[in-house]
Amino acid sequence: MVLMFYLFHLFRSFLPLHNPIGFGAADFIELALAIVLAGLALSSRIFIDYAGRFAKRAGWCMLALFILPIALRFAMVRVHPIPTPLGIDDFSYVLLGDLLAHFRFSNPTHPMHQFFETLFVLQQPRYASIYPLGQGIAIAIGQTIFGNPWAGVALSTGAFCVGCYWMLRGWSSPGWALLAGVYAALQFGALSQWMNSFWGGAVPATAGCLVYGALPRLHETGRRRYAILLGAGIGLHALSRPYETIFVVLSVILFFAPALRKRVEIMPAVRAAAWISISALPALGLILLQNHSVTGNWTTLPYMLSRSEYGVPCTFTWQTDPTPHHELIPQQKLAFETQTAKHDDAAAMGYFRRFVARLPDYRFFFVAPLYLALPFFLLKLRDFRYLWVAGTILLFALGTNFYPYFFSHYVAGIACLFLLVTVVSLETVVSVGMLGTGAARVVIFLCAAHFIFWYGLHFAGGEDFANTMWQFDDGGVINTGDPQGRHAIHDQLSSIAQKHLVFVRYRAGHAFEEWVYNAADIDSSRIVWARDLGSAENQKLQQYYPDRSVWLLQPDVRPPLLTPYAQAPVHSVTDTVITPPDKTAPKKPPGPLRFEEVH
Repeated sequence: MVLMFYLFHLFRSFLPLHNPIGFGAADFIELALAIVLAGLALSSRIFIDYAGRFAKRAGWCMLALFILPIALRFAMVRVHPIPTPLGIDDFSYVLLGDLLAHFRFSNPTHPMHQFFETLFVLQQPRYASIYPLGQGIAIAIGQTIFGNPWAGVALSTGAFCVGCYWMLRGWSSPGWALLAGVYAALQFGALSQWMNSFWGGAVPATAGCLVYGALPRLHETGRRRYAILLGAGIGLHALSRPYETIFVVLSVILFFAPALRKRVEIMPAVRAAAWISISALPALGLILLQNHSVTGNWTTLPYMLSRSEYGVPCTFTWQTDPTPHHELIPQQKLAFETQTAKHDDAAAMGYFRRFVARLPDYRFFFVAPLYLALPFFLLKLRDFRYLWVAGTILLFALGTNFYPYFFSHYVAGIACLFLLVTVVSLETVVSVGMLGTGAARVVIFLCAAHFIFWYGLHFAGGEDFANTMWQFDDGGVINTGDPQGRHAIHDQLSSIAQKHLVFVRYRAGHAFEEWVYNAADIDSSRIVWARDLGSAENQKLQQYYPDRSVWLLQPDVRPPLLTPYAQAPVHSVTDTVITPPDKTAPKKPPGPLRFEEVH
């Protein structure tokens, strides 16, 4: 990797077609790929022999796979700093992690809560995030142990890579399991959205590893510990993705369906089901406790209460648009209108067209060279186990198709099954003979070259050549610089040794770059962010916080403008409250703009 770093700097020093060797940009790219592939080919035999011996040492493999994605991400901090919250989902998950780090599901409603209304956060009947607990638990662990919420994201990514190795050990040989674990570290690690945001992905993916790794072991041995692990996986998935857990449970039932035709298998299955249920109960208990703490009802999810109060997140495509029962600020109204338009468009598209339109999104799980091998998986469908794998993937794809949006973490629970498909496909290619072995090796080399090339560009980043090439990357999720100006504002406030109150004044039409997000304990926070509700209302909050310096932030100025509140120019307040829409009135046609997601 160091060689790649200096190689990119060498390329940067040449102007295209005016350098001593007459190379242009395309020539440099081809040379870089040739160097990578030649190096892989020369070292392949030594690597394969060593990896084959190392793969049998399960403990060392797990440790190495846990460290690998974290080390690769930390190696890039010079160019891509440790991720910080940017989107509205990020801030809501970080709030959830902060609450859990203080051993709470929610806090009492703040007496001045009207100043803190924001997206994807409940203010009443309690102050809380709208999201399930799973990702919040990971963030809370990172915040508690390392003092940084992103550390929990990194730890969960490492755990997922370990889970992939353990899961594949139940389906394949140690060597292929190690290869799958390394692939997971490269594909879902340093360059992936799962590791560079706070939305999650690794937590339900780890849950999937527990479930689908325990299944074959439980079927073959009948041991109680595998039933307990399976139940724990279902519980962890329910804590992260409650709706998709329905498909996890259905897939487990389908896996054991053929065996249940034999009478002798019924009692072992009943005992296993009992242990699975018992080990999933703690997760169910946590869900019920969060529901009661946040919504006051044991069975009402915070997510569902947000839909009732604010109209977001949107409903399934077979349902009608929700009606907000809470007064909406302009940003909440825009989010509601955007998601309503997305819901109506998705419903009008029809189930089948929507399903086909989402197929390219599954590219997230596969590097392009693997598409050469994936068709060979079809040859294995005569085996019930692999037919079941294909059926489970189809079940998730069909089930999630009822929701207007689609993101990779919605189906993270079957990420390990995508890895299993990859491994089985490559194994099938190898079974062709000598030619197949060489072909499989070429595909693996190309996958490694893909990662090394793009990682090298990001690692060498900040330079003209790398910046030019990033536009062709299919990721685009790694933070660089300070695009929204948040860090500059935070640094400016942190340099002043006192507590602050910041009124945020948006221009009309301000979209989804929300600034009003606070910690779990608002009053104890060094910086409190509040909506600008006009001088008369703002004075009430100033009186509530008499010991804080008061600022006005105008985030729609570029760069964002922070001025002392008393010296700030007077503008008309646009952040007025909007009443819920009358659903009986005729709908206005949606405007020309469409947003794929509120984030």
